[in-house]
This record gives sequence, structure tokens and C-alpha cells, in this order.
Amino acid sequence: MVMAVILLVTLGISSISWVTMRNQQITARLDALMKEAREISYLAARNTSSSMGLLLGQDDATMQYIRWKSEKVYQDYGAYILVVDRRGRLMDNMRTAYAEDPGFVASLDGQEISLALAMVLGGQEVALRLPIGGDPAFMVGVPFVQNDTVLGAVLIQTKAQIIEGSVLALVPQTIMVALMAMSIAATLVFFYVRSVMRPLKDVTQAARTMADGNFNVRVPTDTGSPEITELSTAFNSMAGKLSEVESSRREFVANVSHELRSPITSISGFVEGMEDGTIPTEEHPKYLALVGDETRRLSKLIGDLLALSRLERDDVTLDVTEFDINEMLRRAIIRRVNDLEAKQMEVDCDFQQEPSLVRADSDRIEQVVVNLLDNAIKFTPKGGKITLTTQVDRDVCTITVADNGVGIAPEDRDRVFERFFTADRAHTAGKGTGLGLSICQRIMEMHGQTLRLKDTEEGTAFAFTLEKASRA
Repeated sequence: MVMAVILLVTLGISSISWVTMRNQQITARLDALMKEAREISYLAARNTSSSMGLLLGQDDATMQYIRWKSEKVYQDYGAYILVVDRRGRLMDNMRTAYAEDPGFVASLDGQEISLALAMVLGGQEVALRLPIGGDPAFMVGVPFVQNDTVLGAVLIQTKAQIIEGSVLALVPQTIMVALMAMSIAATLVFFYVRSVMRPLKDVTQAARTMADGNFNVRVPTDTGSPEITELSTAFNSMAGKLSEVESSRREFVANVSHELRSPITSISGFVEGMEDGTIPTEEHPKYLALVGDETRRLSKLIGDLLALSRLERDDVTLDVTEFDINEMLRRAIIRRVNDLEAKQMEVDCDFQQEPSLVRADSDRIEQVVVNLLDNAIKFTPKGGKITLTTQVDRDVCTITVADNGVGIAPEDRDRVFERFFTADRAHTAGKGTGLGLSICQRIMEMHGQTLRLKDTEEGTAFAFTLEKASRA
């Protein structure tokens, strides 16, 4: 590609240079021939009677100089020269030209000469390129004037090839220009390629740095072509997202480590205390109950981690069916009736229509319902109230689980769906893993639906949407 560009530039510049030099050569030779005609015209004017318009002194020095000059022009240009006064008297080199090149003399067109002569006698200088006998020729004509009166004309006609010269004569200059053009093109292409490659090298080096685990590297976006700038911007965007992913991964590992270490440390401490006698025998049942609680907490954490891991796999699928969401909410209440009675809580079901059929994976949605209901029970004080609502709007069914409990602090509202985040950790220690809402959100994302925290004056309310079944 680079060589093709260099060759195209070289050919283009060489062609333009060849045409320019050839035109300059023709112009210079034609100007020289015109200059010779003017000199002969000047001499003829000095040797002409202004009153008679006749060439005088055929044998004087001026006329001899005219003949010498004409001979020299013939030798330089192989030209036919004609000097005419108004009486038709003439001086030409017809005999000499015919002896040297009879074909050229035979091809002279008397009509063309007459037309050019009329123009010159009219006071014009002419420089014409004429087709003579199938071959091109150049003709120049200059009037000779005395006291503002045109007394006669000088015509010089020669073959075009003498003026235009041989094509081969321009080959050395053209080659030199081509070499210079190639050098310039190669230099420009070199600097252009280097300017393009430098940003690419930066991107390559940054990619290698990222491969080594450093996701904070960035590349400049203000260098190179628009395409390179777009590539650099996309690379920085990718690096930023990878950096966020890596940060989340590290935070996830740190949170998992912390959440696992806490129950394990408690279990280990209690068991060692009972083994070495630090905890009296009569206290063993109490601490064994604590060990059981920590074991169940650890088991739930591991179960939630496995559930979240399975949900985030690319090949996870949904078993979508049509079912009554109202019936599912009733079953969830029945499953938690003991906890509700223990806290003397009231449950209010506000269903817009019966039944309310939706399309979704029933097992996954039940997991969401149970999790939201558990949270409502967990963070609502004794004697509180939980409200379950279903509303249908066109093709969407919205399910809301609300309570009149302690609510969520404003500064924590944006973090409730973060993994391992539990609001007011100091007051809720041991009550959850902080993964429940993350699991619920992931399930709703898989369904193409939403789960959101609603704004309420008291307590907490979560609402999620489902697709309404076609036969509902």
C-alpha cells in the first residue's frame, strides 16, 4: 500500500513535470524564432523605401546581413524564410531549402502562407501551429514598419519537431524529477506512517500493560487521524470498564472473605472455648446453639453465592410459563406465617384483578417474592404491617411489597442492590448476607423487567414488573 502511494505520487508529479518542461521548451524555442524574425524585420525596415515600399540596395551591406541572418536561421531551424514588401518583391531561401529538404518545401501550403501574410501586413505578429501536408509545422510572422507604416512582412516556417524537440531529450530531466518526487513522496509517507504508527504503538503498549493486570493505563486521544482518535477513545472506554470490573471483583473477593471469615471465626472460637474449658460445661448448650446459628448463616451465604454465580452465567436459561402471581403471593405468606405470627404482623393483600396471570419463570419469581417478603418481615418491628399489591396496566403487571418498618436511610438508597451491602450494619449484624437484593435484581434483568426501590413516606417498598399473560 505504501509503495503504491509512492509510485502514484511519483508518476503524477513526473507527468506534470514532463508536460510543463515540454511546454516551456516549445515556448522558449518559439520565442527565439520570433526574435530572429524581429531582427530580420528590423533590418528589412532599414533597407526599404517608405514611399515605395520596395526593398532597396539588393547588394548593399544590410541586404547581405539579411541573407547571412536568414542562412543562420535556416541552419538552426531548417526553416523556410520569406521577406515580402507591398509590391510583392521578395527575398526567400526556397532554393536552399528545397535542396536540403524538398519534401518539406513541397508540403508548404500557399493558401496558409497567404492568409498569414495578410494578417502580418495588417500589422499583427503571428505565431501559428499549422498542419502542413499531414505533419504539423510552426509559422511566425513579423511586420516591418517605418514611420508607423507597414512596409512588408517576414515569415518563417519550420517543422514542429524542431520547435517541440525530441521526446527523448526530456528523459534525463524527467528521470531527475521522478527521483526527486519519489524522495519527497517517500519522506512524506514515512512521516505520515510514523505519525499514524506512534498512537498505535501507544495502544499496543497499553494493551500489554493491561494484559499484565494494570487496568489504570490510558492512551492519548488528541493525536493521529480521526480513526486513531476514535480507536484511542474506545480503548480508554474499554480500559475504564475493565477497571470497574476489576475493582468490583476485588471488592467482591474482599467482601466474600470478610463474610466467610466472620462466622468461621465465631464457630472456631466457640469450639476452642468448649474444648479447652474456657466455656464451662453448663454453658455448652448455649454456645452450641450459637455455633448452629453461625453454621446456618455460613450455609446461607454459600448458597446465595452459588445462586448468584449460576444466575450470572451466560448459558443460564429461564423456564417461562404462565401462572397466577396473586396465588404465588398467597403461598409466600403461608410459608412465612410462623414468622408473621411471632411478630404479630398484619398482612394486607390488594390485588387489582383475580386471577392475575403473568409470563415468567415461576421458580425464579417465587425466589424474588420470598426474598422481598423476608426483608419486610426482618426490618419491620413487632406489630407492623406488610402490604402486597398487584396492578395491571396494559401488558405489564406491577407487584409491590411494602412495609411500615424502619425504612432505608437516604444515603443508603442508591446502594441497596450492591452485593454484600446491608443498611445499618451495626443494627442488623447476622440478619443477612447482603446478596438477596442483588440476586433479585439479576433475576429481573434476566426477564427483561425491572426491580426498584419506591419512594415512600414511611417504611420500605420494592416494586417489580412482569409481562402480562396473553390470556389474562
